[in-house]
Amino acid sequence: MNIYAVHLITFSPTHTSKQVGEAIVRGTSISEITKTDLTLRPVGKLEIPENTLTVITVPVYGGKVAPLALERMKDIHTSGAPAVLVVVYGNRAYEKALAELDAFASERGFKVIAGATFVGEHSYSTEQNPIAVGRPDADDLRFAETFGAKIRTKIEAAADMDKLYAVDVSRIQRPRQAFFPLFRFLRKVVKLRKSGVPMPRIPAVDAELCNHCGYCAAHCPAGAIAKGDECNTDAEKCIRCCACVKGCPQKARTFDTPFAALLAACFKRQKEDRIIL
Repeated sequence: MNIYAVHLITFSPTHTSKQVGEAIVRGTSISEITKTDLTLRPVGKLEIPENTLTVITVPVYGGKVAPLALERMKDIHTSGAPAVLVVVYGNRAYEKALAELDAFASERGFKVIAGATFVGEHSYSTEQNPIAVGRPDADDLRFAETFGAKIRTKIEAAADMDKLYAVDVSRIQRPRQAFFPLFRFLRKVVKLRKSGVPMPRIPAVDAELCNHCGYCAAHCPAGAIAKGDECNTDAEKCIRCCACVKGCPQKARTFDTPFAALLAACFKRQKEDRIIL
């Protein structure tokens, strides 16, 4: 069978998930492409045609799909369109995020024919505490394109939609994880939480560096920063994606959490991207 259209749906505050999704779409070589970026606003009601391949890429926060991504996708529906589900995580763990996304997509009528877990630079990564810096890199994106080509081959090999088989994403191969770094991380996290050290809830702003250019307000997915009041962040809305930190032209924003040092120290070994189809 042939599918002549692909719809890329992304939620990507720091552009890692978007890069992976675009590479997968390129790999399919499908020419008719629609893109829906949910990062800054919900799409509203959207019905995906059955003959359209849908690629959904989202980031993982704390082992779960970013809640705001799910909220903004809640009104997307279909009647059996094939879907590729991708979660992008910061080199620690994606836990049950892919299974969570699978359940969410299946409830909305998608037929999940492939899944993947990719590594992207962690939101907390800094020069002092690098965590998967620069990922997805060129190798990751080539792997994503190859994945897209394999998806196209799978679709073409099926006689019809009924023969295009679904996958159980829980069977995806897990990336290798050394025991002792993970044990050290968990032990230090417990110690940190018991210490009572206050954790930052929002990025800090250097008022002397901030020139109120409005970049952070325009690029905050949660609307936690108001134009003209860039030195303040609404703690109730902030999702700690650090889009404002990584994108600030003046480097006026920082998110100094002790978890960054723990992640950088305990997860130096780069994990592998994994796919299932």
